[in-house]
Amino acid sequence: MYLSQLKAGGVICRQGEVARLVPGFSSTFDLAKAALAAKVSLADLIGRQGEGDVVDLVSLAASGKLDCPVRHPDAAHMFLTGTGLTHTGSASARDSMHADTAGMSDSMKMFRMGLEGGKPKDGEWGVQPEWFYKGTGVNAVAPLDGLESPSFALDGGEEPEIAGFYVIDTDGTPVRIGFTLANEFSDHVTEKINYLYLAHSKLRPASFGPELLVGDLPAHINGTSKILRDGKTVWEKPFLSGEDNMSHTIANLEYHHFKYGLFCQPGDLHVHMFGTATLSFADGFKTVAGDVFEVSAPEFGLPLQNPLVVAAETPFAVKKI
Repeated sequence: MYLSQLKAGGVICRQGEVARLVPGFSSTFDLAKAALAAKVSLADLIGRQGEGDVVDLVSLAASGKLDCPVRHPDAAHMFLTGTGLTHTGSASARDSMHADTAGMSDSMKMFRMGLEGGKPKDGEWGVQPEWFYKGTGVNAVAPLDGLESPSFALDGGEEPEIAGFYVIDTDGTPVRIGFTLANEFSDHVTEKINYLYLAHSKLRPASFGPELLVGDLPAHINGTSKILRDGKTVWEKPFLSGEDNMSHTIANLEYHHFKYGLFCQPGDLHVHMFGTATLSFADGFKTVAGDVFEVSAPEFGLPLQNPLVVAAETPFAVKKI
């Protein structure tokens, strides 16, 4: 089952090839909260609502009418975060940025820690991963909307990932709604200057969707990341995800995020990205304004596309009172 959110209001549920509106709900966030309140699954609640009108999901997506699959009505209560060095091929690109001539880089050390302790036995918690913050819901970008690189950025590059969406229940328990495709847009040139600039490089928008997969994450995901320029593919590479291709379990990554009480405040929405091993930057590719990023994987339905936009410089001054 897949869920999508209309920008104008409305929830779409797709099962098989048929997509229908979900009667009685204008947002997936409200749908998820109602399911929690009724103590039923999303599928059961949708079934109770009866069959809504059939819609052409492909046309809606192509015309830019779909939003992020879940969005909090108050952007300040929607948190975008993620983990890095979690995939079995993820260390090489990062290590090449931060090679340490005296020995292993910190990136390689962190990666090896994950390989050795990221998949603990049931009932145990493994090593904690690298963690990063991307901002609030202000930075959550809908499919086909522009991923804006600030005027001071040195680069704007894609990172194809899987993201989990979570709502915090009234008792402070994180509840997973589902998984989506994500483009965890970053500034890799800034990051390459010094590893301590990673935090700066991540403070960029990210895009999600168009469809939210409800249920468990497939163990093996075989996706494609590509960049189009003037309608032609100028860079393309496969990417792998799912626990078969990761050095951490999803449960371990979730634990090391939600172990902080700060992230368990009732009513908040969290979008957590699980990392990648594929970057055009690692191949020496240079993006330019107008390039279109595309992330796709059969398990997630429609592809995620966003153009690269470069913001104009906006002068500002800090005031005092």
